[in-house]
Amino acid sequence: MKGLLRATWLLLLCVGQVHAATTQDEDAQAAKALLEKALAYYQTNGDKAFAAFSRQGEFVDQDRYVFVVDTQGVLLASGGPSSALIGRDVSEVLGPDLKQSFKDALAVPDGSGIQQADYRWQNWNDGKVERKHVYYQRVGQRILAVGYYLPRATPEHARALRNKAVKALEKDQAGTLKAINDMQGGFLQDDLYVFVVDLDTHRYVAHGTNPRLVNTDFSKIKDPDGKPVGEPILAVMAEQDQGEYKYRWKNPVTGKVENKHAYLRKAGHFMVAVGYYSP
Repeated sequence: MKGLLRATWLLLLCVGQVHAATTQDEDAQAAKALLEKALAYYQTNGDKAFAAFSRQGEFVDQDRYVFVVDTQGVLLASGGPSSALIGRDVSEVLGPDLKQSFKDALAVPDGSGIQQADYRWQNWNDGKVERKHVYYQRVGQRILAVGYYLPRATPEHARALRNKAVKALEKDQAGTLKAINDMQGGFLQDDLYVFVVDLDTHRYVAHGTNPRLVNTDFSKIKDPDGKPVGEPILAVMAEQDQGEYKYRWKNPVTGKVENKHAYLRKAGHFMVAVGYYSP
């Protein structure tokens, strides 16, 4: 059973990258629909279905595909890059950070219907560690699954990362600023990143994707269309300890200029900001 859990969640990393032209809701619906289709096919054909799952065809939907593991940790089918591992016990490749997720999955008995989970893993397409969402269901000694990457963070994720950075600054100012500028310590998550401005000098002291901005004057920052960004944000923080501001900025994941909603908060004489993007 231990091997199953490790194998199951390892292979969740292999699901396809989220399709840029669709919304997360559309991706979720498509992934779940593909899993439901695979489950119905498996109920009719049993293990003979693995051949269909492992070739390009009706069980591959753009970047989404079906994969199957057994309770011993062996990959039985895959329509994606992990097809090279079919027939092998893949449990040993699992990272220690997913062990709790394994335990949770093992606690779900057969017959419980479709389950879902979020975790973080490396995207084989771009080499980045990104959030993923997976739909899966256990059928006897098999687990069928379909998942997709989530490059767009939610408002909740943005606020959580901002609060994490504030707490870290209060505990270790120098270490936290260094970690943000070095893109370490969990302060860069998909399209979310932290930037910190000294409210006394109005200069950047840390930036999660562009450390070259450190020591530049934040008050003079403008969006790609030339509209002021730094000055109005500083005006917000002059009147309150935390706030929000909307502007246009380049998304580091998509590479496009998009709408950004930033959550702002004071931490001593620093302003800590994290924003999420929407197309």
